[in-house]
Amino acid sequence: MYRQTAREIAVHLAYELNFTDLTTEELLNGRLNPEAFESLSKEDELYQDPPDGEQESYIRRLVSGVASHGGELDDYIEKYARGWTFARISLMASAIMRTAMYEILYMPEIPDAAAINSAIEIAKKYETPETVRFINGILGGFTRQERET
Repeated sequence: MYRQTAREIAVHLAYELNFTDLTTEELLNGRLNPEAFESLSKEDELYQDPPDGEQESYIRRLVSGVASHGGELDDYIEKYARGWTFARISLMASAIMRTAMYEILYMPEIPDAAAINSAIEIAKKYETPETVRFINGILGGFTRQERET
């Protein structure tokens, strides 16, 4: 499993946080195990191989960070989504942006460009071209403005 695959799984889990009463830890424990991957692999090849220890740690760190900093990340999205209300942004688009923003803010070992490029590649799989451009614009503006201050 590559980091891009792990990142996409983290986006799926960040998205799923919108629909569950489970704690973040319960969700991660329930999804990051061989049985869950075997079951999900029938629906999505993304889940063909369970993550190794390093990849699982990365996914857990990213999803837990998105959950614990959700309000802050949503404030950034709203700040840079000029002309859009947060309620108008799809849950998948917001999950993609939250994960990229968390990496940019709290995971200095991940280059900003890698976080943005990966987010755009993931968005291309799940969103319209217009939404992909929107996500790119928000993440670009966010990175330029927040890195300057």
